[in-house]
Amino acid sequence: MLIRDLGELSGDVLLFGGPYSNLQATQTLFQATAQIPRSNRICTGDVVAYCADPVQTCDLVFAETACVVAGNCEQQLAMRASDCGCGFDENTACDLLSRGWYPYANARVTDAQRAQMSNCPDIATLTHCGRRVAVIHGGVTDIARFVWSVSPDTVFAQERAALEAQIGAVDLIVTGHSGIAFSRDLGGCEWVNAGVIGMPPHNHSPATEYAILGDAGVILHSLDYPAPKARLAMEEAGLTQGYHAALTTGVWPSEDVLPDTLRH
Repeated sequence: MLIRDLGELSGDVLLFGGPYSNLQATQTLFQATAQIPRSNRICTGDVVAYCADPVQTCDLVFAETACVVAGNCEQQLAMRASDCGCGFDENTACDLLSRGWYPYANARVTDAQRAQMSNCPDIATLTHCGRRVAVIHGGVTDIARFVWSVSPDTVFAQERAALEAQIGAVDLIVTGHSGIAFSRDLGGCEWVNAGVIGMPPHNHSPATEYAILGDAGVILHSLDYPAPKARLAMEEAGLTQGYHAALTTGVWPSEDVLPDTLRH
């Protein structure tokens, strides 16, 4: 397991995940947070996924971000694997949809980008305002583990224990992967999912999500960006299996991955 210590950071820290090959959302994010230096920008992974611009998005994220934590997509693309590594049950919506976007991305990502992905850490650590922070993708027991706001306490306890066994006690755990931002108090430690910028959080709105860590803690933000333009790019690329519509409707085509209480 690769662990990268980013040292002590001061000022606002941008925390975001899931650019998902959505160039329009990625450009808008960096424009909206231009006051935050590159040294204070951290991505929770899955730079390349559903949308139309894997190469440009990847180049932009690595150029403008101090650290990209390895997501399952980074790991799989680095290894030239045949699927995205999410571990979806066979023939579920997520499994079937990934057979559309993953080969498209895998055929376009460059050798240099795969090399960058292979060097992404599994865990990034930092200190900020006296708090020790860890950034991961989905989970430590499973990089592609879906941890939701409604997951049982035992899930959070298991992941916290696995993380602290690797790096010691932390005050804040920042994650991505599942695609819906939330914060949960674990008792002496806060778990924050920073959301994703490349796909809306299944709430009937095209706005996506990111987080900023400041002196007072983590604040979640909405990102309004030209979603119709991103959808058109997907349509022109032939990526019309369902995620293209989600960019503007705010409703996932893969609702079966969600717990019942988060479905519409």
